[in-house]
Amino acid sequence: MVSRTLTAARHGPVGVMLRVAAMATAAIGAAWIHRVNDPGVLCPLRAVTGVPCPLCGGTTVFIELGSGQPVRAVLANPVAFAGAIAIAFAPLGLGSRWWALRPGTRAWVLGTALVGSELWQLVRLGLLRV
Repeated sequence: MVSRTLTAARHGPVGVMLRVAAMATAAIGAAWIHRVNDPGVLCPLRAVTGVPCPLCGGTTVFIELGSGQPVRAVLANPVAFAGAIAIAFAPLGLGSRWWALRPGTRAWVLGTALVGSELWQLVRLGLLRV
């Protein structure tokens, strides 16, 4: 049964439903854990240096979604939010479009997204003023 479920998660609308269900379960669980016992800053770079990494806010995205706050989730880290959406909908063929891009194009897109995300985090956390 597990093998069939994992195979189904790779293809079509059933794959999207299974991925969204798994993400929703994880998001609700993370929101519950956060509400019961706030673990504080999870990012090791931010905990040690005070400077966020480009993926800082990724956990917060799921906590906010699990709490029913989609706007706050997007504001926590738009790149992580978009990545989660892309992973959820990859079984519909979006993943094949990504891999069809030239490696240099993929690297440029990822690099641009990470730089944009880092700037977003620096502004969001008050370390860079606009």
